[in-house]
Amino acid sequence: MALATSTDHARLVEQLGVRPLPDDLLGQALTHASYLNEADASAISNERLEFLGDSVLGMVIASVLFEQFPDAGEGDLTRMRADIVRGTSLARVANRLGLGEHMILGRGEEAAGGRKRDRNLAGAVEAMIGAVYEAHGYRSAKALTRRLLKPELEQIRREGARVDAKSSLQHLVQARWHEPPEYVTVQDTAGETHRFAVEVRVAGATLGRGEGRSKREAQQAAAQEAVAALTAPPQAEE
Repeated sequence: MALATSTDHARLVEQLGVRPLPDDLLGQALTHASYLNEADASAISNERLEFLGDSVLGMVIASVLFEQFPDAGEGDLTRMRADIVRGTSLARVANRLGLGEHMILGRGEEAAGGRKRDRNLAGAVEAMIGAVYEAHGYRSAKALTRRLLKPELEQIRREGARVDAKSSLQHLVQARWHEPPEYVTVQDTAGETHRFAVEVRVAGATLGRGEGRSKREAQQAAAQEAVAALTAPPQAEE
C-alpha cells in the first residue's frame, strides 16, 4: 500500500522529520479499517500499529513527565499523561501535520467526514509513531513523539496537573446533592461537521450545556459551564 504520489510521501515524511519509511509500512499506518472491504487481500489496517504506537506514546510521555516533575505523585503524573495523550490532543497533532488528507479511508467513512473525526486522526498519529518505532526503533519514535507533542508538553510544564471539569463537577454535585450528575446527549448532528450537544443535569435541573466534535468534548464543555455556574460568587443585590 503506497501513498497516492511520491510527492505526498516525501512531504509527509519531511513534516514528520524522520528517516524515510518503507511505503508498505507508511501505507499501513495511514489505512483506516473501513478501507479493507474495498481493497485487495494484501491491504492491512493501521490498528496493529496504532496499538504499538499507543504503548510507545504512553512510555515516552510517562518518562518525560517523570523527569520534569520530580515531586509529583502518581495521581498527578497519571492525570498529566492522560491530558496529553487523550484523543483530542492527538487530533490537534494530526491537524497540525495535515495528516487527515493522507489517510486512506473507505467510501462510507469518507462520506461521513472521517478525515475530520478525532478518533481517526488520533489513531493515525499513534499508528505513525508505531511505524517509526517498527522501522527505526525506540530512540527515533521517542524523538518524534516529543517533537509532535511539544506544544502540549510545554503547556503541561507551565500549568502542571489539571483536574478535568467532569471530575470537579462530580465532587461539587456529590457534596451538594449527594447524587452523580447525568450527561444527556440532546443533539447529534451527522455529516462533514459532526457535532454533539450535551446537557449535564442534576435532580432534573440543567446545570450546563456544551458542544463538541465528540461526546467527551461536549461533556467536558457542559461540565465547565456547570462548574463555573456553581462556583460563581453571588451577585450583590442592587
